[in-house]
Amino acid sequence: MTRPGKKQARAASGARGSSRNEEPGEGGVDEAVAFIAEQVGALRKLAERHKLDVLHYLLGMTKLEADEHLRLRSRRKLS
Repeated sequence: MTRPGKKQARAASGARGSSRNEEPGEGGVDEAVAFIAEQVGALRKLAERHKLDVLHYLLGMTKLEADEHLRLRSRRKLS
């Protein structure tokens, strides 16, 4: 049986040493940002439907940021 402290220490040290761009079993940065943009869009519609104005605004800003990130990354790849 493992102690909880050891398990957490190993997980934390592994996260620090890993690449920021890509984790095993996950897509790259662009895929992550595209996924976030898609999910935030759905959450934004939900916030609007329930008249959660501040959340709607903040999620809109998050979507704009994600879209801008994707736009700039695709522009760099074309160069």
